[in-house]
Order: sequence, then structure tokens, then C-alpha cells
Amino acid sequence: MTRILMVCEGNVCRSPVARALLERALPRVSVSSAGTRALVGRHADPLAVQVAREHGMDISGHVAAALSNEHVRAADVVLTMTGIQRALILDRFPSARGKVFRLGEHEQLDIVDPYQRHRVIFELAFAQIEHSVLKWCEDLARLMH
Repeated sequence: MTRILMVCEGNVCRSPVARALLERALPRVSVSSAGTRALVGRHADPLAVQVAREHGMDISGHVAAALSNEHVRAADVVLTMTGIQRALILDRFPSARGKVFRLGEHEQLDIVDPYQRHRVIFELAFAQIEHSVLKWCEDLARLMH
């Protein structure tokens, strides 16, 4: 398993942060991100950039991309921020069945959407993403060995 796709809504807050966290935790894994309703061409939200920077990551170069069949097909695992996004992907890309999971699945958690909300919500989303990424890293490490 070497290719992981992180998916959120606009691809400017949650999935870029999740991608950076996963890349840092598993440097040998190829991680990409996309949005189900991406703000195509937009850079990461300034608050997402700031919170990520405070945790030692630079996502300032991120540019939002729309989720495509090519993204899904190329990924070994697709991790979504919510159960609704997971269901949408499975509906749009039935061949992805068996490789699409919710990032917060371990806690039955949907990652809060911080877009256009207060910094406190960005910090909450970051904490949820970080915790969930660590849980997935444990699972992925077992699968990769």
C-alpha cells in the first residue's frame, strides 16, 4: 500500500492538513488530496496554513483539486473526512468499494469542517485529524509489513 488519497469537501482545509500529517508520519507513502466540491485552483485556507505551520508543516503551496475517477483509481486507500463523503464516493465510483474509509472511523467520528469558521474550529479539526491519522498510521504500518 503506497498511495493514499485524502478527501474533504473544498480541498482547502481538512484534506491538505491530513495529507501533510500523513506524509510526515509515513514518508515512504505517496499521499494526495482532493475535494468532492473542490474550490479548484484555490490555495489552502489561511487559517489552515497558520495552524499547520504552528505544528511544523507547510501547506502554503497546496492548490485545491476536484475529486476525479483518476484520483480514486490510482489510490490504494481513500480516506474521507465524513461518512457522507464516503457514501458519495462509493455512489460515484462503485469500483472503489473496499478501499474507501472515513478518516475518523476508529472513533466513529466525522471531522468537523472549519471552512469560514473561527480559529478554534480549525484547531479542533486539526486535533481530530491528527488523532485519526495516528490511528490509521498504526493500521497502515501493520499492512505495509
